[in-house]
Parts: sequence; C-alpha cells; structure tokens
Amino acid sequence: MFLLPALIQQGLFKTSAAYTNIKEGFYRVESIVLTLAIMALCRIKNPEQTKQCKPGELGKVIGLDRIPEVRCLRKKIKELSEQNKSVELSKELFRHWMPEDMDSIYLYVDGHVRIYHGSKANLPSKYVSRQKLCLSGTTEFWVNDVNGSPLMVVTGELTEKLQQVIEDQIVPQVAASGALPAVPAEQPIYTIIFDREAYSIPLFKSLLEKQIAIITYRKNVKDLWEESLFNTIEIQENNSKKTMRICEQETQFDGLCMREIRVLTDTGHQTAIITTNKVLSTSEVALKMFSRWGQENYFKYMIANYDFDKMVSYGVEAIDENKEVVNPPYRVIKYQIKKAKEKMKRLEAKFYPLLEQAIDTPVQEMPALTSKQKVIRENIDTYTEQIQNLQIKAKDIPPRIKLKDMPQTGRYNKLKTESKMLMNIIKMICYRAETAVANLAAPYLVSERKPPIFCKKTIFRIFPGGVDYLLAKYLLMQYYF
Repeated sequence: MFLLPALIQQGLFKTSAAYTNIKEGFYRVESIVLTLAIMALCRIKNPEQTKQCKPGELGKVIGLDRIPEVRCLRKKIKELSEQNKSVELSKELFRHWMPEDMDSIYLYVDGHVRIYHGSKANLPSKYVSRQKLCLSGTTEFWVNDVNGSPLMVVTGELTEKLQQVIEDQIVPQVAASGALPAVPAEQPIYTIIFDREAYSIPLFKSLLEKQIAIITYRKNVKDLWEESLFNTIEIQENNSKKTMRICEQETQFDGLCMREIRVLTDTGHQTAIITTNKVLSTSEVALKMFSRWGQENYFKYMIANYDFDKMVSYGVEAIDENKEVVNPPYRVIKYQIKKAKEKMKRLEAKFYPLLEQAIDTPVQEMPALTSKQKVIRENIDTYTEQIQNLQIKAKDIPPRIKLKDMPQTGRYNKLKTESKMLMNIIKMICYRAETAVANLAAPYLVSERKPPIFCKKTIFRIFPGGVDYLLAKYLLMQYYF
C-alpha cells in the first residue's frame, strides 16, 4: 500500500487506456494489473503461489474483498495478451518516463538472454555470458536511462544482432514515441551507449545521419598512446570525488571522423572509448561509458528479485517463413572446421620446437626424437586432410536459408511474447516505483552502524509536527503528486 502512489506515478494505470476491451467481469483491468504489480513487489513468482497468501489481505490493497483466484487471473492475463497492445503501451510509458526539461538524452542498450529449458519451442542457441555456455533462448534487448532505470524492451525472434535491433527496431520505436525534443542541427537528439557487441562503423554513420550519437568501446586497439599525453583530472561521481588520467584525440574510421578518449589505469592499461557526440566533455564521455554497468546491475537485481526470465504463458508462435537464418548444417560443419584447426595448431606448437631441438641433440638420442616428430607429423597431416574434406563439404551447403526451407521438425519458432511483454512492463513499473521510494527515503535512512529501517519514526522525520501515523502515510502519498 505504501508503494501504491509510486506505482500510479510511474504509469501503472495507463494500462487501462491501452487495454479497453476486456470482457465483462468482477475484476477490471485496473484490478488485474494492480494484482500483478503487488505480486511482483511481494516477490510472488507466479499465480499459483498466491494460494500461499491470504487473498483477503492482498484484496484490500487492490480495493476489493479478495484478489482473483489462479484460474481467473490466468484467464484475465490471456484476455489482455490477446489484444496485442504491449508495443502501444510501451511507447506511451516511454513518453511518460522521458523528462521534458532534459537537455540531453542518453539511452543504454544491451541484450539479455532469456534461457529456455522446455521442449515445445525450437529456439536457436545463444551464448549466455553469465553461464559461459551456449543454450537455447530468446534475447531481450533493453533500453535503460542514465540512472539504470528501464525505459523500453524489444524481444528478438531469432538470432538478431544488437546493431541490427538498434537500427531496425529501437530507433524507430523511440522516434514513434513522440518524446524526443527539438534540438539544433549541431547537437544530437539523443546518444546511444552500448558495448562492443554493436560495434559497426556503417551503423555509426547511419545513426549520425539521423542526428543520433553513439558512445562505445573501441575494438582492436593495438597502439598505445604516450603516457605524457594523459592529464590528471578530478571528477564528481555520485557523492564522491575521484581522479582520472585521461586523454582525447581525433580519429577516423572509413572516412568517419570520431572522438577517441582513453583512460589510463594504475596498471598501465588504456581503455579506449569512441564517440560521435561533439558537445559532451571528455570526462563526461568517460563517465557515461563507465556508467553502463548500471544496466548490468539492473539485470542482476531483476534476476535475483523479480524472477526475470519466468514464463507467463506456455505455447509457441510461428515466425515469418521468409526470414533468413544461418543454415544449421553449415553452422555444424564450420564448428567442426574450427575445432580441427585448433587441434592442428596445438600439434604444430609442439612440432616446430622439436625441429629446433634436433639441431643440438646428440646422435644417439636422435631416433627417439625422430620417432616423436613422426607421430606428431602424422597427426598434423590427418587433421589437414580432415579440414580440406570439411571445407569441400561446406562449399555445397548454403550459409543462410529461409525458414520455409528448413525441415519441419527442426524449424525455428518462438515462445509467446505478448504475455511476457506485459509482465516485463509491469515489472519495469514496479522497479521504477521501488527506486523512486528509495530515492525519497535515502536522506532519512543514513546510518553508520545499523541497517536502514523505514519505520514510524522515519515518517515523523519527513513530516514533523507530531501528526498521526496514518495521517503521515496519507501525506506521504500526497507528496508524490
């Protein structure tokens, strides 16, 4: 109940404007979305776990005598999902969350792999960095603000790359939201910040033509700048001051002139950052790039507290049959070639030192050394022949095929996305509501020895004068508006 004003302020009830055609019944749209929000805040992972709660107590929070039972709640979620309004609602919330008085907009974009352990869907394999494995899953591409709070999410269908999603989906949706301010021609409308996964000079050029700047790490850095070029500056990060050794130079990539900023660490490592933003200061570019970890912390928090990857509804949907994907047999044979080359290189690393060793080896020890060389040479020849045969087979296999050309049993499909998008939006609202309350209460919860507790005494500190406890809660709710 305490978080209810924050939920409303973050746009929870904008769902009632998007979802208007729900069937008649006791529970309306507002009751359903509020129930889902309360479940998320109480860390109730699925509707079945509401059986362990007292329905009357949670019902008072939503303004009714009880919350919906499991079957009714799943039925209402299905009815809302069938309207396919999640994209429209996402645009409305993006416009609501974007402040009007902001001089510069910075959007952090990164992908999160939602692992799938079931057997109904046939999903392509993706590399999951947090588990260091290739697993079946779907990639969700998240857009966060400079504070790490979520703004938008886009769900990938197959094996889309981050740079492709930015250009084809995120940029059009941001433009369609109508939340972008009018800026001078020499100033970017907004700046996108991402890691090396989306590094692409053609993408940088395309975004710059649309008046969109980028900040990312530079790839393939081989040269080192002279340490005498770096200047020591003092920066303000959160509530503390830090020193940083930094240097900026102009660089070009395929005719594109960019700013390159390098930060020198205490170990001598040079972190290279490139940007097309011409108005941001050198230190601010570095701080914005290093603040990307706020988005990683958001993923970690959501996985630990909100059951981020939980499936809402079971079932699969078909994908456009004309979409092209990497041919699975081609991928398998290329993987076999890669592994064979790795094994051959390891053998060569053992073979060539033996040739040098033979120069200084006495004659009586030569037979044993020659025998060892012969065995390794035969293994190298075997792998060489194997690689040649695999490369010949790979020429007869098309690298990419359309989905309709894949066998029916192995054809890719996708999980139902609409219900997951709806739950993602509700969890985004809940996260932002928690953050708003935490920021409001933070100045009153500073304690060196004891953990912070938001209690009656704290509320009296916010609203002095000896007001009643319930009145204090009411005034705190009014404070949000």
